[in-house]
Amino acid sequence: MNTNDITLFHRIVETGSLVEAANLVHLPKSTVSRKLKGLEDEIGVKLFHRQSRSMTLTSAGNHFYQKTLKIIADLNESIIEITEPETELSGNLKIQMFPIPDTAEVAQLIFEFMTLHPKLTVEIISTGEPLDMVKHNIDVAFRIEESFDELDMVVKPVITSELSYYASPTFLKREGSPKSPDELKDYNVVIYRFPNGAKFDELPLDNDNNRIKVEGSVVTNDLLIGRLAATCHKAIAFLPIAMCQKQVDAGELVPLFDQLDPYRGTCLLVYPSTRFVSLAAKRFIQYMSEKLTIDGEPKLSTWGGC
Repeated sequence: MNTNDITLFHRIVETGSLVEAANLVHLPKSTVSRKLKGLEDEIGVKLFHRQSRSMTLTSAGNHFYQKTLKIIADLNESIIEITEPETELSGNLKIQMFPIPDTAEVAQLIFEFMTLHPKLTVEIISTGEPLDMVKHNIDVAFRIEESFDELDMVVKPVITSELSYYASPTFLKREGSPKSPDELKDYNVVIYRFPNGAKFDELPLDNDNNRIKVEGSVVTNDLLIGRLAATCHKAIAFLPIAMCQKQVDAGELVPLFDQLDPYRGTCLLVYPSTRFVSLAAKRFIQYMSEKLTIDGEPKLSTWGGC
């Protein structure tokens, strides 16, 4: 029995579609269909109920899927343990990045990793959409802690960013300066949208989970857009301190609430716990953890961005 055919069967289960599975593994749909039929003939059971636009597992198919997941994972893990020291990385690594404060810094580290492994192809997807990592064949992802609510994921905190509130001098002259954070509810404040569709409109006042509900006419999933809204005098924005330093030095932005300690937000590196981690992904996770943490703790970001 060909283990590659079993792995292909896993991709069909995870996507629920021959077409999507074929796209993931870069094979024609006819080839995927033929391999699935050959696997069913070999084991002598029907694995799927085939419908016009989707496929659902039979009871036998579900049993086969659950049993073979661990078998294939153990087999691949054994191969890695034997060959890892001598194995040169190749193949594909798919990375998703929610628009995080340190996107450029993380991207530079990805490119450094590629330089160390020139035969590796890396696909970087920068999106705020809530993509299913298993279904979309994503190996690892970088997410913001406040937006993360998924189960069955391994989570590694890798970067901490200090954030505060900013507005332009023109905005403050026009609207007046809030004397305390409690007054933010009376101002136009940039609202951020998380990948799961929820609005981040209860903003932190400190690191003890005290928050304030705010309203605003600018809603975005991009911190650069949030900063632009502030520099264009549209709203107060909650932003990473390092990202705003140039604008503060140039007089384009003013930090608010000196009495507040900066809020610390965490960027997470995550990957599915229910799926085998490839050698490329394993080494990438190790590399990023070494570069982005100090003694196992996420390092404080000083990346100023553009």
